[in-house]
Amino acid sequence: MLTQYAWIVWLVLILAFATIEVFTLEMTFLMMAFGSVAGLLSGLFGVPWWAQFLIAAVVSVALMVTLRPPLLRLLRRGGDPARSNVDALIGADGSVVRTVTPSGGQVRLQNGEVWTARLSPITEQPDVSVGDRVLVTGVDGATAVVVPIERSTPNA
Repeated sequence: MLTQYAWIVWLVLILAFATIEVFTLEMTFLMMAFGSVAGLLSGLFGVPWWAQFLIAAVVSVALMVTLRPPLLRLLRRGGDPARSNVDALIGADGSVVRTVTPSGGQVRLQNGEVWTARLSPITEQPDVSVGDRVLVTGVDGATAVVVPIERSTPNA
């Protein structure tokens, strides 16, 4: 009885794996779906159910080892390497608009935005004066964590 209706089981597995793959995009379930297709095809040629399962497993593993890595590289190749949102602020410089202390202040960043800011705990300075340059080292909620940029004196 199992051998007679195995094709239904394979179709259900193929649909389930393909549906899960749509939501994960990790190519694992896609390879399992292809393995299930191999199990279905072998069942259509009269292979016993245990051999169908074995064929599906071998094909799935072989595809995961050989085909999945290049597909993942291809999928991720087109990603935008530029940082965005809060990540883009880290490393940005700006100037102090209102004196920045460990408890607060304001800075205007290079992109023109004015942010609430506080000095980083690694800074030994008690405050940074208006007009001084700062560097964003982190973001805590809606507050930029900054350190002063040291001014270098030109050699004469």
